[in-house]
Amino acid sequence: MKIAVMQPYLFPYIGYWQLINAVDAFVIYDDVNFIKRGYINRNNFLQNQKPQLFTLELFGASQNKKINEIGVGNNSKKLLKTIRQNYSKAPSFQVVFPMLEEILNNEQKELSKFLGSSLVKISKYLNIETKFLYSSDIKNDKTFKAQDRLIEMSKTLNATSYINSIGGIELYDKQVFSQNDINLSFLKSSEIFYKQFNNEFIPNLSIVDVLMFNSKDNIKNMLNQFQLI
Repeated sequence: MKIAVMQPYLFPYIGYWQLINAVDAFVIYDDVNFIKRGYINRNNFLQNQKPQLFTLELFGASQNKKINEIGVGNNSKKLLKTIRQNYSKAPSFQVVFPMLEEILNNEQKELSKFLGSSLVKISKYLNIETKFLYSSDIKNDKTFKAQDRLIEMSKTLNATSYINSIGGIELYDKQVFSQNDINLSFLKSSEIFYKQFNNEFIPNLSIVDVLMFNSKDNIKNMLNQFQLI
């Protein structure tokens, strides 16, 4: 079985979805410390032909708290208004916007579950069949840190392959994983382009941008535009 473990992010970029699609089980890493000014509750939309940062309001956000100890605030309506203003003329707006309304109007106020629900809903829309788990629900030794904890979770789930985003290539050691009978590989996304109105293309925006400008079939093709190294 192939697994990946990642912190939950708000509407993450296409590479995150390539990782979800590439594994059998995706573990939402919710019992690690929250990172301020990261992408857990922030991302970028297209606004006036430029990337514009948007932020999901939080309650009790602190780097001394776990992600699953933080609450979701009350600015969902504002975010939906911003999405409507910037994407109402996008080709897939009528299909995608109701799903985004359902995601952002979720009454679940625990941040990790709120974000996890959004990952599940968008995966369902894209016909991704990956199983989702929460690290806090996996019964293993949570005193382990860094790659030792990832190896421990892999063993608990009987995984033989662990795939990480390319950003982990300096952090995790293939030999150490191999000594534990786990094959470690890193997902490197190819350059992805698509039409954004008639403007110069801006890459690496939120999945919202990808959903708004592309059909499901086009996005399914994008999900496979990567290499494992």
